[in-house]
Amino acid sequence: MDNKKIDAATITDQSEIIRLLQLDSKPWYQKPNLRALYFCLIPAALGVEMTTGYDGSVLNGLQAVSHWQDYFGHPTGSRLGVLNASYNLGGLITLPLVPWVNDKFGRKHSITLGSLILCCGVVVQAASQNYGMFLASRFLLGTGIPFAVSGAAQLLAELTYPKERAVVTGLFNVSWFVGAILAAGVTLGTYSIPNDWSWRIPSMLQAAPSLLQLTFIWWVPESPRWLISKDRDAKAFEILVKYHGEGDRDSPFVNAEFVEIQNQLRLESLNSKRKWIELLQTPGNRKRVLIVMCLGIFAQWSGNGLISYYLAKVLQTVGIKDKRTQNIINLSLSCWSLITAAGAAFATIVLRRRVQYLTSFVSITVIFSIITALSATFAKTGGNAVATGVIAFIFIFNGFFNIMQPLMYIYATEIFPFIYRAKGLAILQFFNRGSTAFNTFVNPIGLDSLKWKYYLFYAVWLVCETMIVYFLYPETKGPSLEEVAMVFDGERNPEKMANDDRDDIKDIGMNLTVQELK
Repeated sequence: MDNKKIDAATITDQSEIIRLLQLDSKPWYQKPNLRALYFCLIPAALGVEMTTGYDGSVLNGLQAVSHWQDYFGHPTGSRLGVLNASYNLGGLITLPLVPWVNDKFGRKHSITLGSLILCCGVVVQAASQNYGMFLASRFLLGTGIPFAVSGAAQLLAELTYPKERAVVTGLFNVSWFVGAILAAGVTLGTYSIPNDWSWRIPSMLQAAPSLLQLTFIWWVPESPRWLISKDRDAKAFEILVKYHGEGDRDSPFVNAEFVEIQNQLRLESLNSKRKWIELLQTPGNRKRVLIVMCLGIFAQWSGNGLISYYLAKVLQTVGIKDKRTQNIINLSLSCWSLITAAGAAFATIVLRRRVQYLTSFVSITVIFSIITALSATFAKTGGNAVATGVIAFIFIFNGFFNIMQPLMYIYATEIFPFIYRAKGLAILQFFNRGSTAFNTFVNPIGLDSLKWKYYLFYAVWLVCETMIVYFLYPETKGPSLEEVAMVFDGERNPEKMANDDRDDIKDIGMNLTVQELK
């Protein structure tokens, strides 16, 4: 008999975990232990994506710095493309090792390893003496970021209190813009320095997020789910009691949560040998892999890559060539993106995942077509009014694109069960960084050769993306991390399972003590 798949709303209605969670009306900022946890998680894990954002924006800024251009021989076309792509190419090489490190040594140590590699890359970049050395530094930076990103995304999803999980994980991706703003502000501030420090200072400051992670990670506990997977149940229970129950060992929610995680991980371990091939052996896993591939590709192939890495070239196509003006627009765009993306992260509290995705994709498909038409008009007629219109619609485009910006890691961590989560995020990063590397190499060539006509490819591709999202992406908002599996894999008797969980909670959870665990 085939397993019957269940939609997220039905799972939520039947969930004992969600019922107990809804009884808790106390906000996180009134819980001392949870408040302290979030205070340390912000610099230790939430800000990991700041490094990627800083990198993307600092290269935008440096392209407008005359001393950087002079020092490295005014790179254009393929030379500029390789320089941008090297960061993501470095990540592609280390990605096969990332899941192994995550599952073997834990989420925290993965963040630490990645941050150390990033610091080494910053030293090489800031000390670069030629184009080759600068290229090598970016490659080294790229090898470290997948460890930090994967570890941080999983730690946030698996450690935070379920009520704040979506918002916190969404803000993780939004922290990209914090790094972008810092980079845009720094390059604008050092723009007028009449020597090489105009680009070496921004390069040096790229180490700031990694140094924060290396400082605060020691005050953050390990993922309780990872601890249970290593048979360290007592330690995991202590962490859940402290941060999800504020020290109350008899908390019904904490005991129910612990039993559900424990049972689910035991079941996953019995049915999996942790091999990559397992991701292709069931319909549910194949669908997960296809979705996460789309997540990675769509995050870069939606026209946003042109703006993220080549804003200066895009602005030149509409006649804005003043370097300082380009930097000011770059900084303003980063600030606008932070505001809109952060708002979208908090919107996950009330909006369903599909609503956010489809609203974003439909909107940017229309808006990017308008940008293409305005750019074509400027190429034929010129005029400040048309150029101003392009800039305005770039801001509007970013605002609607950012509606889905927080969802990438929320959705990826939700659709994969614990046993495959590290591998799922590795696949996500592979296609995300591969798409970025391809874009950053091809985009400057396309812009140089075709000008505004290059936008037509993205205008058509966005229509395809929207259709894929509509037909492929299921709703996942509502259930716990362990329960989302039923959306993909189904359950023979979901009502019986829910009743069994309630019995487990009553018989085991409510009387659970550390001594029994030991």
